[in-house]
Amino acid sequence: MVEDIGAWMQSLEDRLLSCFGSRLVFLGIQGSYGRGEAHDGSDIDAVVILDHVAPDDLRAYRTLLDTLPYRDRTCGFFSGLRELEHWERSDLFQLVQDTTPIIGDIGFLEDMICPEDVRRAVRIGACNIYHACGHNMVHEKSDEIPRALYKSAIFTVQAVSYLQTGVYRKRRTDLLPVLRQSERAILETACTLDGSHDGVQVNFDELSGDLLCWASDIIEEYSPDESETPMDGGGDNG
Repeated sequence: MVEDIGAWMQSLEDRLLSCFGSRLVFLGIQGSYGRGEAHDGSDIDAVVILDHVAPDDLRAYRTLLDTLPYRDRTCGFFSGLRELEHWERSDLFQLVQDTTPIIGDIGFLEDMICPEDVRRAVRIGACNIYHACGHNMVHEKSDEIPRALYKSAIFTVQAVSYLQTGVYRKRRTDLLPVLRQSERAILETACTLDGSHDGVQVNFDELSGDLLCWASDIIEEYSPDESETPMDGGGDNG
């Protein structure tokens, strides 16, 4: 665990400014360090936005990160502003809500997101979880995949809670009391798995089944509104 995440982020900021100068539009942190819930196994999820990004910028950023400690724990999001302004809005929802800014501001992106974008984020998240659970139970049979799926399910739970309450709650301790029983069970299991170590005996087959059933219910509950019509494939041929 990074003992002083503030000092680490300051080192990253200094290197980014030295490398990219005024091209650095935004720097932030998300994930467990952004929420103040980091533990020994937590990654450092840095969010870096430049005016635009070319392949050379990615290579420069890679080299820059190699000079910092905890390189094996460093991940996150790196993008150009132009692409971000045209990004899939259901994906932008989590980026905006879960990121703590350090330099700059991406709050303007929130104005681009409507409730249906959040509903779409819920549907996509649940569909991905459902597919991955089924594939793992039949084919991969991995004990680690359900652990990752429960972690990703937290974001879907947060989006469900946001639609129900109008408030995005980053911290899990703030989220738990306001959830329905079905989402609370998913979050409690995710927290248990996140805090457990490899080798701890867990019935992943049973947990996968629970997650699959929950995702199935969410897919049905957050299906597109009846007012939404399918795309017209060929127009009026009459």
